[in-house]
Amino acid sequence: MSTLSPKTPGWLDWYRAPSRPRFTLPPGTVDTHCHVFGPQAEFPFAPERKYTPCDGGKEDLFALRDHLGVSRNVLVQATCHGADNSAMVDAVRAAGGRARGVATVRPDITDRELRELHEAGVRGVRFNFLRRLVDTSPKEDLARIAPLGWHVVLYFESADLPELADFFGTLPTPLVIDHMGRPDVTRPVDGPEFTGFLRFVAGNDVWVKVTCPERLTVTGPAALDGERHAYTDVVPFGRRVVEEFPDRVLWGTDWPHPNLRSHMPDDGLLVDHIPHVAPTAEQRRRLLVDNPMRLYWPEEATEPARPARSEEREEAEVAEEAVSSAP
Repeated sequence: MSTLSPKTPGWLDWYRAPSRPRFTLPPGTVDTHCHVFGPQAEFPFAPERKYTPCDGGKEDLFALRDHLGVSRNVLVQATCHGADNSAMVDAVRAAGGRARGVATVRPDITDRELRELHEAGVRGVRFNFLRRLVDTSPKEDLARIAPLGWHVVLYFESADLPELADFFGTLPTPLVIDHMGRPDVTRPVDGPEFTGFLRFVAGNDVWVKVTCPERLTVTGPAALDGERHAYTDVVPFGRRVVEEFPDRVLWGTDWPHPNLRSHMPDDGLLVDHIPHVAPTAEQRRRLLVDNPMRLYWPEEATEPARPARSEEREEAEVAEEAVSSAP
């Protein structure tokens, strides 16, 4: 039996006792951005990893799913596992049809291996793009996933988008952007940087994850200690994306929240953050149910329907509170 590696010094473990959300998620809600870490004893971390996390396996993820009222998950391959997708695929299979996966693949992956990932439930690949590495990005390899109906998940720094946008526009699949393109929330929401991001989304086949306010925030407050008005500096950016692209936005928890430095959020309070960026029942239904079903379970997706009056009344108090407290 191999010796287990200790956690990276200063690593923050995921929040072990999340609160019960005040906001009730609509039936069918999909968490489109979460991960599994190991467990290390069963799924060793990649030798080339840049961090060693705590364990956060499928049982813990599914327990959080049920606690929050989430119906399905999309598991994004964690960088600590490199291109060994075993832990992610194991969790997707264990979910019994209630999960999909986003993999990390090497250029030498075979067509057979791609088909096996597809059969396991994988529907996309993820790349971390750095401006200096664009010349070596696997554009030709991405063409191999297009026939599978997969998409490419992009993670980049907002300041790099002007030099990456033309390249991204040539990729042969739909694009899903993590964390709203990581905007600098100290700058105006209607300023040139975020406006440029919105124009890029409008001009391409792009979906946007309205995720990770805990990573983007500068002034907070944090989603801790019962705080139901968390991350007010991030709210205008999320709300702008939801308003402009109601049919192309997605939500997720980012559990178990890798590499956070300042604090570890209460996932129940992250659910309570949703009405601040999506104030209406219709916006929330699209963000949480209709859009992710169309992208990840198109064979089950149905035409959107107007929310019932009873649903609107049930959520009115939460929505009104979110609108009145937003900056």
